[in-house]
Amino acid sequence: MLRILLFILFVFALGLGFAWLADRPGDLVLTFDGYQYELTLMAAAVFVTAIVAAVMISWWLLKAIWNSPYTVSRYFRVRRRDRGYQALSTGMIAAGAGDGALARQMNRQAAKLISSDQEPLIHLLDAQASLLEGDHAAARKKFEAMLEDPEMRVLGLRGLYLEAQRLGDREVARHYAERAAEIAPQLGWASGATLEARSAEGDWDGALALLETQRSTKLIDAAKANRLRAVLLTAKAKDMLERDPLAARNAAIEANRLAPDLVPAAVFAAKALFRQGDLRKGAKILETAWRKTAHPEIAEAYVNARHGDSTLDHLARAKKLKSQRENNALSALTVARVALEAGELGLARAAAEEALRIDPREGGYLMMADIEEADTGDQGRIRQWLARAVRAPRDPVWIADGVVSERWAPLSPVTGKLDAFEWKTPVERPLHLVEHDDDDAPLAEPVLLGRALTIPPTVIETDMGEETIIVEPKPETKGETSAEPGKPSAKTAVPAGAPAMASPPAAPAAHVPETEEPVEPARQPEPIAPVLPTAANDSSATPPDEDVAVAPRPDDPGVDPTERDETETKRFRLF
Repeated sequence: MLRILLFILFVFALGLGFAWLADRPGDLVLTFDGYQYELTLMAAAVFVTAIVAAVMISWWLLKAIWNSPYTVSRYFRVRRRDRGYQALSTGMIAAGAGDGALARQMNRQAAKLISSDQEPLIHLLDAQASLLEGDHAAARKKFEAMLEDPEMRVLGLRGLYLEAQRLGDREVARHYAERAAEIAPQLGWASGATLEARSAEGDWDGALALLETQRSTKLIDAAKANRLRAVLLTAKAKDMLERDPLAARNAAIEANRLAPDLVPAAVFAAKALFRQGDLRKGAKILETAWRKTAHPEIAEAYVNARHGDSTLDHLARAKKLKSQRENNALSALTVARVALEAGELGLARAAAEEALRIDPREGGYLMMADIEEADTGDQGRIRQWLARAVRAPRDPVWIADGVVSERWAPLSPVTGKLDAFEWKTPVERPLHLVEHDDDDAPLAEPVLLGRALTIPPTVIETDMGEETIIVEPKPETKGETSAEPGKPSAKTAVPAGAPAMASPPAAPAAHVPETEEPVEPARQPEPIAPVLPTAANDSSATPPDEDVAVAPRPDDPGVDPTERDETETKRFRLF
């Protein structure tokens, strides 16, 4: 545009010059070699202009002829480069789409048309094609070669980091991430991986420093940075609670300030204050957290705030905590549990029934079973409460990447992700129930639809280790009982130090189809308290000549007196 404007100005100036000469007539006399030439000024100006134009055109032609070999070669070189970049672009698109064959073809074509020293993306396309072909060893060699080039070093570290993650080698992945973070601290993937690695090692101060660097470089927003800082400070307080309560208190209080909804931060802050004898401030922190989120860990820390107190003191604290949040199922369950430990069975029963009215969940029914066992010892009623616990919605637990844990942890045990644990209800396993339709058979508990139903093993992490519960249905044969009397079909591995469970019940008799002659099951001397569910496809059938079925009490809330469900379950204490 500027050139066009300058050309227009030049033509305009030239026209003004000729117009000025035309307004001023005159003659130009030139004497040369004895001859005298006479011209007008206008003709002389035109003649001079024509000579200058001819000289310029001649110079341009001579220059074009002289530079023609270079111009021709440059034209073909540019054309070749354009074809190479087109092939490179097509290859990168094919690599992103997962077309390994086309990516390799375009890589060869681009390598012929473009020098790899001038275009580093050819190395990247080569490595991506190797990955799509499944040749990970060749891809790693290409990524390692990129480390020699300063321009490609970060790209090579990224590729090696992803390969280490694919192989599950966290130490190697962490090494490459730390090198990339040193070169370019603004890289989010490198800083995040280094942060998780330092957290996994327990280097909380190093993780906090790296998080502050991420905040300063605007890699993460302020809200997320505050949340992660609160998680790291809570983990630090958890590790230092035993050896340095003062540092644990400072870290946990700051974490509670940054994330008031983070329950473990409030719990550890209160525990650290309790260790220093500041009972009032610790209780205030727990009460504030309880009013925002009712959580069993808050209730446990509040009730057991001071060591050496009697169960009646614990009951008084439980009642005070309940007053902070009325009409809450967990508040009522807390009072029920502490009242049961204190021997106040009437209060415990009333509080448990209140919890079931507010939110009928598994924990409430298990609590009723515990109260029934301590109060009357009626095995029939206990089994009915346990049967309702099996069908009730499950209580919330700490879950991260499908792993259930009794206690909060800062990192996921599967992926190592920071702040992965969430307090939520686990996935339900629906139970489809059907009643016996045999009029001659005695009253029995419901049976599960489908005789091949299996329940996958459940792994629960506890403070005492891992507890695996495996429930397997025993194979059965027509006309035979599914299990020997007195031997349960559930296999349980209980960690050392766990509370002893009740004696195992006698296995129920196999359910016989209606089309075959029912076989009388083995005689059972007496019913025994349950521990775990027996085979899912069996149903209890008590012989008519033995009077062992116990009818439920008419005052039992929500219990159908015509049905006695003997499905068993394992009972966990609230705290």
